[in-house]
Amino acid sequence: MSRRATAARGARTIAVAAVSAVGALLLAACAPTTTTKPYDPSDGVGVSVLGEEDTDLRGINLMVVSAAEGEAGNVLGALANETADDASFTLQAPGAAPVIVEVPAGGTVYLGTETGEAALLDTVGAAPGNYLDATLTVGGDTKEFQLPVFDGTLSEYADYVPVEVVVEPSASASPSPSE
Repeated sequence: MSRRATAARGARTIAVAAVSAVGALLLAACAPTTTTKPYDPSDGVGVSVLGEEDTDLRGINLMVVSAAEGEAGNVLGALANETADDASFTLQAPGAAPVIVEVPAGGTVYLGTETGEAALLDTVGAAPGNYLDATLTVGGDTKEFQLPVFDGTLSEYADYVPVEVVVEPSASASPSPSE
C-alpha cells in the first residue's frame, strides 16, 4: 500500500469519527434533559395547584399508609408554598374528614413523620395497594389526583401505620352506687 493511500485512509477515519462525534452531540442537544425535570423520589405522587398568580402550590411525594380499607390513614409527604403569602391546603378524600394544613409563605411542611405535622385521614376508602381519589385545594384552586395507599408490608412504612388506641374506662368514670 502506498503512502498516499495510507494517509487517505487515516484522513477518512478521522473524518468519520468527527462526523460521528458531531452527530452524537447534535442528537444529545435535541433530547430533553430528564434530570432537570421534577419527579417524586419515592412511592408517592406529586400534585401541583397553581395559585392566583400562577405560582406553585404543591404536594410532594404524597401517599397514605393504612392498615386496611375503612381504617385510619397516615398521610406522608410534604406541602410546598412558593408564594409570598401564607396558604391553607385542604386534602380531601371520599368518606374522610378533610385534612387542613397551614403552610407559611415560601415554606414547606412535612407530613406524618416524627419531625413533620400530623396529617391523619379518619377513614381510607381504598385498600392498600390501590389508589384513593383525592383533591388538594388551596384558596379557590383545586386539583384532583390519585393518592396511593400503602400498608406496613414494606418495612419503610411499617412505623407509619396508624395504631388504634383503645381507651379503657377508668375506675373513677364508673357510675357511683347512688346513681
